[in-house]
Amino acid sequence: MADLCDELTEGRPSGAVAATFGVFDGVHLGHQHLIQTLVKTATERGMTPVVITLANHPLSVLRPALPVVLLTSLKERLDLLHDAGVAHVIPITFTVDLSHLSPEQFMRALCDCLGMRHMVVGPDFAVGQDREGTLPVLDTLGTVLGYSLEVAGHFELEGTSVRSSAVRKALANGDLMTVERFLGRRFTLDGPVIEGEGRGGGLLGFPTVNVGLGPLQALPADGVYATWIEVNGERYASATSVGIKPTFHEDAPRVVESFILDYDGNLYGEPVRVEFVARLRGQEKFDSVDALIEQMKRDVEETRALLGR
Repeated sequence: MADLCDELTEGRPSGAVAATFGVFDGVHLGHQHLIQTLVKTATERGMTPVVITLANHPLSVLRPALPVVLLTSLKERLDLLHDAGVAHVIPITFTVDLSHLSPEQFMRALCDCLGMRHMVVGPDFAVGQDREGTLPVLDTLGTVLGYSLEVAGHFELEGTSVRSSAVRKALANGDLMTVERFLGRRFTLDGPVIEGEGRGGGLLGFPTVNVGLGPLQALPADGVYATWIEVNGERYASATSVGIKPTFHEDAPRVVESFILDYDGNLYGEPVRVEFVARLRGQEKFDSVDALIEQMKRDVEETRALLGR
């Protein structure tokens, strides 16, 4: 409880606060709808809107053996939440102790340590140990603790609920159109340029940048994509491969490597952002290096045509 209060107090603005709380992985259109409701109500009531986001996913603590992937790194998520119109975003750490807090203990921390006087949530929201803090419970607690509760309307696109799990599913299938529709933007991933196997520039004639990924980073389906890559504030057309490089490996970690069109420079250690535009093809195992090179040439030309370069 003390750790939670410390994190809330550190990011607390002055005055009364209207807040919302969640993981917000991807900051998709459903999240943006919730945040717009928060900002509108906060403005009307003369309060400061605050988004409280979990720095780590609850499942990584409660079920550590269960694979968990995230659409956005914490840094990218914080950037996106700020871009959605909220100046005050507070990341808090999900711990076993936090999971054991009752709904009243958690809500009291928001009121006492953050100065929350209004809370905006989605229609499926619940909080506290075993998700006992349902909407009726939270509404009742509000009369005791001194906050009001607002439930934002359900958000759908063409009859489909926009959820982080739906975005992750579409991404895993390589369905970038659905991903873009649900996010309201193209899927991107961030990371530093790391050393690869050194095969691209020498053996293949296509020097690539290998993007260092966090262990929980969600990736598109294995294959080759037309992408934009942002380096030091500049954008370049690029062809990006996602997968295990089956021509050279039977079993290897998945990697993301990009060939930047019309670029010559050493980017080791530099942070880059890869923006996925279109899937060109699935991953293939070629019978020879020459066959792979010929296909890579076609991938680059298709990328150049798609991106208008």
